[in-house]
Amino acid sequence: MTRTGFVIANLFRKRTRTILTLLSVIMAFLLFGLLQSVNTIFNAGADFVGATRLMVQARVSFTSPLPLSMVPKLEAIPGVARVAYQQWFGGVWQQNTPLIMFCLDPQRYRAVYPEWLMPDAQWQAFANTRTGMIAGKQLAEQFGWRIGQKIPIASNIWPQKNGSKAWTFDLVGIFDGRDEDWKKRTNLAFIQQDYFEEANQFGMKGRTNFFILKLSAASQARAVSKTVDAMFENSPDETKTQTEKDFNISFVKQIGDIGLIVRWILFAVFFTLLLVVGNTMAQSVRERIPELAVLKTLGLCGGLVGLVLASLAGAMVEKGTGRQFQLQLDGSVWLLGVAAIVLMSLAVGVLPGLRARRLRIVDALAGR
Repeated sequence: MTRTGFVIANLFRKRTRTILTLLSVIMAFLLFGLLQSVNTIFNAGADFVGATRLMVQARVSFTSPLPLSMVPKLEAIPGVARVAYQQWFGGVWQQNTPLIMFCLDPQRYRAVYPEWLMPDAQWQAFANTRTGMIAGKQLAEQFGWRIGQKIPIASNIWPQKNGSKAWTFDLVGIFDGRDEDWKKRTNLAFIQQDYFEEANQFGMKGRTNFFILKLSAASQARAVSKTVDAMFENSPDETKTQTEKDFNISFVKQIGDIGLIVRWILFAVFFTLLLVVGNTMAQSVRERIPELAVLKTLGLCGGLVGLVLASLAGAMVEKGTGRQFQLQLDGSVWLLGVAAIVLMSLAVGVLPGLRARRLRIVDALAGR
């Protein structure tokens, strides 16, 4: 009989225990893959932007608006090349599909974000169309939007002056990203700040959620940050200035420390798995030595199957959300997963005792 035959023969000697053990390992690494990829998404979303831009928000929270009268003062700071601003719109497509939408000044935003690529004619149309809107390529493809269409969008925050939350915008442009990192983030849309100020019921005029400062050089980030915050210190509009990367991370943490939450969930999952598999292996040592070798293979196989299933589930989530939630298992998640498989194998191997720790699978299956 071949080595594979030995494995298969012993694998199904106690079929129920084998299946349950394998399923527990698969589910643990399925959860590991999905949760770790979620954690990677939130952190990777901030990693690639660098420090060429600074974000200025209210010191208390980015939800507290700042006056647009601050723009000339910010532009006068040495090291600041251009200033743009954004106001959260809270758009909703059809019944309950939330959209990432901001109100902004088209010309200022284009100067600060050259990473968004769109024909000049479409940029001009956006700047000159009062009800104009531009959408990222992913978003437009997801909903089948075409330039020239009127796009009905509701807002869960800002009703119009007539009390209606139903807005209508003219799609005048579709933008793409400069490279793969930016292409993945074309799932948002922008509308005119002037039209928003004119039409919203709450009279929200001359204020915005945050400013974006494009720096002349990344090395000036620390000095400019200190200058901005010192300029508005002890004023009604105190500021908090961060790099774009730090701002994105703090934005995510408005709903909680995702990394900490994920780590504690994974700790609970793997601790439970350690107890279950460790107990199973301890029983195998008492009952029959070859069972231990079989269970060692289950850990490896189950872990790899779990990661594969997590990759498939992530792809399904991405497709189901129109790529707005890109739940992909990249190389770093796989490396962590394999490392976890190895560590778990070592951990559960120690629990049965010293007799098992040097046992080779082939010898165990042969009964030696």
